[in-house]
Amino acid sequence: MSEHPPRATDIIFVDTLRLSANIGRDCWGRHRAQPIEISVYLHLQESYLRAAAESDDVVDSVHYGHLTKSISILINSRSESDSSGFTDVDELIGAVTNKACELAGDAAAEVRVVLDVPKLILLASGFSVDVTTVKQEDGSFLVSSKKVFVNDIIVPVIIGVNPPEREEKQRVVVNIVFYENTSAPERKAALPNYTEIISRISKDIEASSYLTLEKFVMEIVRTACLSSEKIYAVCARAQKPSALSFARSSGVEITRKRDAFLV
Repeated sequence: MSEHPPRATDIIFVDTLRLSANIGRDCWGRHRAQPIEISVYLHLQESYLRAAAESDDVVDSVHYGHLTKSISILINSRSESDSSGFTDVDELIGAVTNKACELAGDAAAEVRVVLDVPKLILLASGFSVDVTTVKQEDGSFLVSSKKVFVNDIIVPVIIGVNPPEREEKQRVVVNIVFYENTSAPERKAALPNYTEIISRISKDIEASSYLTLEKFVMEIVRTACLSSEKIYAVCARAQKPSALSFARSSGVEITRKRDAFLV
């Protein structure tokens, strides 16, 4: 076997905690609480869980029940108080990350928070943000990666080379992943407004027609990459569910860095 074995990891996680929170404007532009789902992956220092594995006692670990309770109290208290909740998705993720680090103490090495806001974007079936924060040598925590997923955007569009495809719009399913730049200068850039970005992309492609998915997807990637200085790369996938009789769909996926469209 030529592949290297995976490195040892110790992780405590909470998967898909369902709550509601005010994270800014909802899909109708109103400031009010909306459903969210949170998953937290607390990466611990190497071999930290050995003690709990040997003692079979949860006191030697980081209690995932306490983690769940702490996150729930944090979010519910902000939602139920007189305050306006959280400014945006990033503030909520930051608060959850801080709470996880606080609970784990010195045992924390890395925290990954995945926040799903299923009803944030009208044209998509789902919206999620995946943020990983890593402990630095000085003990501070710094965001190392951030990805934003917009899932299953349904777009009616004229696309294809066959005569019937030039006459009738067909459904195309689009999924987009935005990679945000988390390096020092770009951290200060304005956060992308993904609701506006997806609305603009949808309007542009609905008003156009294409012969190929390759052109269609590349236009989505280009528009998405140039929509914000904060975005350094985009991956877009488009699928035609009606293209082939005996296959679920046919599709094209393209990934490009923002720099590719600046030359």
